[in-house]
Parts: sequence; structure tokens; C-alpha cells
Amino acid sequence: MTLAILCSGQGAQHPGMFDLTADLPAVQAVFTAARPLLGADPRDLARAGGDALNENRTGQILCCVAALAAWTLVSEAAPGRRIVAGYSIGDLAAWGCAGRFSAETVLALAAARAEAMDAASGSGYGLAGIRGLPQARVAAMATAQGCHLAIRNAPDSVVIGGAVGGLEAVRRDALAAGAQRAVLLPVRTPSHTPLLADAAARFRETLREALPDKPARTAPRLVSGLDGSTVFDAAAGLDKLARQIATTIDWAACLDACREYGATTVLELGPGHALATMAAAALPDARVRALEDFRSAAGVTEWLSA
Repeated sequence: MTLAILCSGQGAQHPGMFDLTADLPAVQAVFTAARPLLGADPRDLARAGGDALNENRTGQILCCVAALAAWTLVSEAAPGRRIVAGYSIGDLAAWGCAGRFSAETVLALAAARAEAMDAASGSGYGLAGIRGLPQARVAAMATAQGCHLAIRNAPDSVVIGGAVGGLEAVRRDALAAGAQRAVLLPVRTPSHTPLLADAAARFRETLREALPDKPARTAPRLVSGLDGSTVFDAAAGLDKLARQIATTIDWAACLDACREYGATTVLELGPGHALATMAAAALPDARVRALEDFRSAAGVTEWLSA
């Protein structure tokens, strides 16, 4: 088995996001590391629900907690050939899964990343998902409304970022043009657009003070969430980790990298099923699941060993 691990981005946080991992002994250190950053136990914060789950800083930290907690379970159950990639904030979580940063460092960097993004963007901005139209056509619609292409998911599926008024206009135009889906996403930051250039610069400075660990020989191959390339050089990888805040990311290329690596099994770690859904289309011959498809940790390990 060759396992591809996909670390979720923001947008699908919910009260039950830690139900599978909350009581696992090996995972407690991850939850403990998050407490001082969140001011509460992440499990309690998630269970409380409400708008707090979609606040940028809280959401980014929670998504990293979810991925790292799940990875603690999966890493022991699937010790074979592995590759890991992360979507948006999941890109940072992937560095933890690949043994490049400790959980404490990943979570502290997630907080710093979100703070830099909030300082650069202000209010009234967000993201929208458009599916069912060619990328070039949506990009033209976005440009006409002062918005930007943020994420390439597939040839006919993209995310755009900008002011909410512009996003709403693009959403209406896309539906009128025959888009299958055009929705505002529960994210209040124009991630992966030039609007966050100052945030990318600030986070780059933060990353210069972070010293990556040398991964074990058995660690998963790390793929850059910016362009799908393998991270062999840590300095170059960290530069991309900063750049992706203000640059269009190519998630389709990340899925291509997983397929080229020979992934036969794909598992999404984190809240939601969005990455698993995209992976199922991009890797039709692979077994694909999201962690949230399972009711127990034992179910995950059994599936991985099947």
C-alpha cells in the first residue's frame, strides 16, 4: 500500500470534529499544546460550536490540531510508503505529519499565520467556490469584479478571493453562465490572493526563526501545497509555505503528485470530506476515505490494514 495523507483546510469545522480522537492517549499532547493558544481545550471549543469555529485564528489552529491528532493515530497504523500534502492551512499541518516540525511548533505557527492574515486583510473579505465552468472564464469574471483566483482544484473547479460584494457578483454571474455550484465559503479572509502580500511577508519573517527538524527516514514524502512539488530543500519549502498565503495554490497539482507517487489509498485528515471528494475524482483507482467517514479509531486502523 502507498498511502496519501491529505490535511484539510478551513471551512468545515464542526462540534464533532474531535469525536474520533478526543480520548486517545497518544493524542493528548496535541490537545495540551493547543490550550494556551486558544485559551481553552480545543475539544471543548469545538463542542461549543457557534461562530467562533469559523474565526480565522481559531479555525486555523483547530484544523492543525485535527490533522496532527489524526496523524498520531494513522502513523502507527500505516507504517509503509506514504506521501502527505495539505490544503491551505493544511499545508502547515503537513509539515508536522512529515516530521519537519513538532506539534507545538505547527500550532504556534498556525496562530502566527492567522494573525498576520487578519492584520493584512481587515473585514469584508472572503472566498467563494465555483464549479462547472472553465478556470479561465471564472478568472475573467473575478478580475472584472476586483477579485482573484485563489485555488485551482480541478479544470472546472476553483476558489476565488476578494471583497464579499465582488464575490457575490461573481457568484451570480457564474450561476447565470451555467455553473453547477457557486457559493460563498465560511472563510472571512481572502487567502491565497495578492490582497495578503503583507501577511506573506510577515509570516516569512516568522518562519525564518523556525528551525525545521530533520525527518526520520520513514517519514512521509512532503509535497508543497503551493504547487505539488516535493519538498527536498527545507528553505525552499518554507519560502513556498509563506508565499502560498498571497499566491494562487494549485491543489490539482498536489493530487497529481500523489497519483504519480503511486498512491493506492488516500485518507483525508481533518474536518470535512472536501479533499476526499476531489481525490476520488483525481485518483479513480485508489481507495479514498475521509477520517470522518469512520465511527471509531479501530475502524480506521482496520481499513488501513485491509
